[in-house]
Amino acid sequence: MSRAIAIIGGTGPAGTGLALRWARAGETVIIGSRDSARAGQTAETIRKRVGANVSGMENSAACAACDLLVLTVPFEGQAALLKQLKPAIRVGSILIDATVPLAASVGGRASRTLGVWQGSAAQQTAELVPKGVSVTAAFQNVSADVLNGNIDEDVDCDVIVCSDDPNATQVAMELAVKIPGIRAIDGGKLENARIIEQITALLIGLNIRYKGHGGIRITGLPDAAYKSLAPQ
Repeated sequence: MSRAIAIIGGTGPAGTGLALRWARAGETVIIGSRDSARAGQTAETIRKRVGANVSGMENSAACAACDLLVLTVPFEGQAALLKQLKPAIRVGSILIDATVPLAASVGGRASRTLGVWQGSAAQQTAELVPKGVSVTAAFQNVSADVLNGNIDEDVDCDVIVCSDDPNATQVAMELAVKIPGIRAIDGGKLENARIIEQITALLIGLNIRYKGHGGIRITGLPDAAYKSLAPQ
């Protein structure tokens, strides 16, 4: 059953790209932002492109309106934002974290990651949200440029999903494969998110070097390991 998706920090490239793709797939999407007017402007831009059910709200209102949240903010603002939003996040919600702790957040290179005390950005999120909220790591390796690009072209990338809650993993995988071209793979426990986040830094370095928009594909697993969009 479809449910509304609130994209927290949804006015940035990653959030806008995911919102665009999910809106085109027929999902109800709420763009969250610190600035409700900016959220509304982003939602209007997406509606003009795909004519879908997209709205904009301030981040707290977006959290209060949904129990399926996607976090797409720069790492340097992640902890402060989650502390601010904690009272608005519903117990029982699923929060999908796409944050990557890139060194660029402290003036370093985008092709390097920072050490995170908890192990990964996603694990930091799990410590900061209310008890009873399931945190899942996903979408770190998908190019924002590709997501925002030609809406008629498939996204050539696998999404590895990590969580300590099997139900949250399945929800995130189902959401991932609503984007044509994406396959979802269960990557195990949330602690594995640190590996997925580091792959993003590697991809950024490759994309800078070769002037591309590379993603990842995992090959050689049994067919049952891959979840993909059902044929229409």
